[in-house]
Amino acid sequence: LQMDVLDVPADRQKGWYLSLMAPNTKGPEFAWLDPSRLYCNSQALADCVKDLLGPFHSDPVDLVAGIDAMGFILGASVATTLGKGFLAIRKAGHLCVATRNQNYTDYTGREKTMEVRLDVLKPGLRVLLVDQWIETGGTMRAAIQLVENLGATVAGVAAVAIENTEGGKWIKENYKFSHCIPEGLQILHNVYYVLWYIWCLIYYNILQAFYESS
Repeated sequence: LQMDVLDVPADRQKGWYLSLMAPNTKGPEFAWLDPSRLYCNSQALADCVKDLLGPFHSDPVDLVAGIDAMGFILGASVATTLGKGFLAIRKAGHLCVATRNQNYTDYTGREKTMEVRLDVLKPGLRVLLVDQWIETGGTMRAAIQLVENLGATVAGVAAVAIENTEGGKWIKENYKFSHCIPEGLQILHNVYYVLWYIWCLIYYNILQAFYESS
């Protein structure tokens, strides 16, 4: 049973808001969960941001950067909580000023390009990178490259979840990071993802066979 979007439990344990996320109902070409539902609950969003910032309380952060598009919501919330500015890392072709571009492959396997303006990042600036979800890590790795290629320092990486994929592990091994999945649920999270993906493949193969035979 899915939790009502505006409900707030009396005992708000770490990660309680994860139950607000909506499961995929459209198939394997989409992400397996939609975390954005939790943003509709103000307490959930506040607690999510608090958990993400936990590991960085004693670290200097000059600027928060969010990745187009869902990283804008979470990143702006993180920036507001920290009292810092927010830098939008955009999909290429949207900024009307001078930019630096970076090619990457997203979680669907499609080749894309992101861009960042040239008049903000500079040597010595410590940037906290925020996105909603890190699956293959390709998008976040491109954002890291943009920040570092302009001389700034990546102070850390924050997302609701960082999958234990090759790209996700690379981020965890090379940068300070935070996510919202409680340690005890991380294994269950990994198992659930695998089972969900297998189920989707079986379900859509059955549908395809049905339509081909009818």
